[in-house]
Parts: sequence; structure tokens; C-alpha cells
Amino acid sequence: MYSRILSFFLFPFFCGAQINAILEEWKNDKDLENASVGFCVLDAKTSSLIAEYNSHLALIPASTLKIVTTSAALGILGKDFRYETKIFHTGTFDKITGVLNGNLIISGSGDPSLQSENFMRDSTLITSRWAAILKEKGFKEIKGQIIGDASFFERAVPDTWIWSDISNYFGATACGLSFMDNKFKISFSSNEPGSKAIVTNIYPQYFTTTITVNSAVIAQGKEDEAFVYGDPFLYAKEVNGKIPPNKNNYEVEAALPDPGLLCAEMFYSALVKNGIRCNQKSVTSNYKKNDSLLKKQLIFTHYSPTLDLIVLYTNLKSNNQYCEALLRTLGEGSAKAGINVVKNYWQKRGLSTSELFMSDASGLARANAVTTFFQSALLSEVYRDSLNYKAFNSSLPIAGKSGSMSNIGKNKFIENNMRAKTGYISRARGYSGYVKTRAGKDLAFSVLFNNYNCSAKEAKLKIEKFLITLSDL
Repeated sequence: MYSRILSFFLFPFFCGAQINAILEEWKNDKDLENASVGFCVLDAKTSSLIAEYNSHLALIPASTLKIVTTSAALGILGKDFRYETKIFHTGTFDKITGVLNGNLIISGSGDPSLQSENFMRDSTLITSRWAAILKEKGFKEIKGQIIGDASFFERAVPDTWIWSDISNYFGATACGLSFMDNKFKISFSSNEPGSKAIVTNIYPQYFTTTITVNSAVIAQGKEDEAFVYGDPFLYAKEVNGKIPPNKNNYEVEAALPDPGLLCAEMFYSALVKNGIRCNQKSVTSNYKKNDSLLKKQLIFTHYSPTLDLIVLYTNLKSNNQYCEALLRTLGEGSAKAGINVVKNYWQKRGLSTSELFMSDASGLARANAVTTFFQSALLSEVYRDSLNYKAFNSSLPIAGKSGSMSNIGKNKFIENNMRAKTGYISRARGYSGYVKTRAGKDLAFSVLFNNYNCSAKEAKLKIEKFLITLSDL
């Protein structure tokens, strides 16, 4: 078990003068006088303490929480794990006539990568490949329903996610049958500043139902500040906020109400295109365990990319939907059970889970809390894991080069020598990862800021100065 080390208001005597100086700056910084700040730096190989301040103070981790979920998933499932999406049929299939007197079922197991933009090798839809397989197997007519079965995962949004998040792309809910990253795109046309932006297109649209968008978006500013509101599982959306003026086809991404239905519709379209007769009105989705679907016969199985690649995109792009899917996979469909699995895993690895409170997998909820000591100890534990360290480390953005770390440490020693998962939600920012020092030592670190009184950009600059200094420890 990792030993517990008390944190003092004064910085411990064994730290370098430069970090002491940064801490003094923080303690005298008006922007941080009401903030909660903590950091912990460990020798990655031995877990010995290098530097710390408030390292046992529970803080909101934002997306740095993803290191807890993704590393546990690698440890439990293995880097070569693949999701299986199975195509079944019920009833009877006549191989002579090619007629299926029964339903066609797309049975999901939670694969977040299904038709994801991160894994599109070409423009061919995965549903088109599936339809071609059915054609090769002699299917000519489907007389029953085409069902997108997403019942493997519970259909629920984490209780602690806020209203302004849950209908936006970053609040897309994990789904037992995910499809196209569980998001859709609303295109706008904007004119002069202050004018109302016009909705010009929605993609993809369902053909069995209609997404309606009521927009009050204004052309103003230089950033995408438009937010989507509404029940995440219903089809009426409100969009408020601002987008830049004088733009054509400016896209705002929103959470898809029913990924399982869209997958089934796309499959239907592909079947028809391949000459297989189907009834458009019979396309549907399913989110509840259904005994009538148990008596079925397997036609073929689609396999996802390996878990190490899914974890790569989860951490590199801070993909909440991917991370929430991993948690539900560990919990056999349940997020609550997944949290228990993750906490039990780390407890068995010697970490004190009293320093970890998980409300979700991805860090989107402000109800999450973790200590910087826990995160650094976890990173050190993963560093010594010969089976999974390489895959996990490769998933972390590189300072000065990739992902959310691309603008950190440019032209400094940490460029290319630091990998870290970043985190940001309103008034909470953090970094957790590894750095190789000038002396060639590998360190595991975590630094979290909560409730600062400056902009997110200014908080980032304050932490960046600390990160640059780590290379001299």
C-alpha cells in the first residue's frame, strides 16, 4: 500500500528552488487567493516522493480523470481486446429463395468506434460492408424488422452531468450500439455581426423521424460559443449562443438522440442498395432486454480495432463518449458497476481509493474528485506495468506536438519529453502524466487547479510554468 504523506501549507524542504519560487508566486497570486491547488511529483520507477503540495487534497480533476479509467481498462481487458458487433437473424432463412422470415438484428456490445471518424479508413460506410456480406451469403429479402439492438448498455446520462453539456457532442452518451460517434452536425450560415445565424443543414438526418432545431444563434466573436439544449434522447433541440460572422456551412456538433436507430437505418439503406428487399417502416431500435430477441442465429461478427487504439483516441482527443463506453464495458452495461470495477482494480494494485471519488468515467462532471497523490501513484504503478505501459503512455498527448499538449512547452526541454492528459471544465484545469528530466529520470506528476479567478488561458499559463520546471528536478 502506498504510504500516506501529510501536506503542509509551507512547501516541503526537499524540493528545488525553482518550484519553491513558483509555489510562492501562486500563494501571492490574486487570481489564486480563493483557489484550491495541489500537485504531486513521484519518481515513476520507485514511487518515491520528489515534490508535493496539498497532494492529499481532493480536487476536481476534469478530463485528467480519464487516466484512471483508460489505464484500468487496459489492465482488466488487455490491450488486444476487441468489441464484437454481431448480426443475427430470428425466424427462418431459406437459402434457396434467399428470403428471411424473421428479424435482422444488429447486436451491439458498446463499441464506441463503430463508424467513428477516428477509424474511417475510407468513405465506405461500415453498414455497406455488412450489406455486401449478407448479399454474398445469399440474402435477397428481409420480411421482418431491422433492429438496432443497443440493450447491452443501460440507456442513461450520468446524474451529475449538467444541462448545458448533455445535448452537445462532448456530452454524447455511451450507447450499446454507438454509431458515427453518437453525434450529428448542425450547419449554420452567418452574416454581419449581430445578425441571426441561419440553420442550413442537419447531418445525418433520420428518415423514420425528424430532428427539429430551434436556433437563436447570433453572429458574434471569433469562437464557437453555440450550445445545444434539450432532452438527449428526444428530437427537439434548442441552440443558443454565438458563432463567428460571415461563415458558410459552419458546423455545431450535437449529441445524437438514438444511435441504434441511425445504425439500423443506414443498414437498411445499404441492404436496399445491394438489391436486398426490405420494408422501410420496419426499421427500429431497441434499448431494453428483450426475451424475444434471444432465439436468434448468428450471421457474422464485426470486430472493433484493438483496445490500445481506442484508448489512444480516448486520451489524445479527450473523447468523453469513448471513455464512458469503456466504463460501461467494465461494468457489463452499468456505469455504477463499472466505477466499482475500476476502484476495486486500483485498490488491489495498492492505491487508496479513499482518495478517488468517481461520478463518471471521463471527468465531465464536477462531482468527481481525486487527489494529485492518487493520480501520480497510479501513473507510477502503470509505469511498472510491462504489459500495458507502452500502450497507455502512447495515448497521452506530447508536449509541444500533439493533442491538447501541442501548445505546451514549445521550444522548451519538455517538448517531446513530456506526455500528459490534460483536463478542463469551468474553473478547473489540470495535467497528469510523465516527464523525462534533463538528468534522464522519469517522473510521474499531477497538478490540479480549482476555482481560480482568472481566465482558463491564464490558468494554463500559470501551470505551464510549473510543467516546464519539472524537467530540472
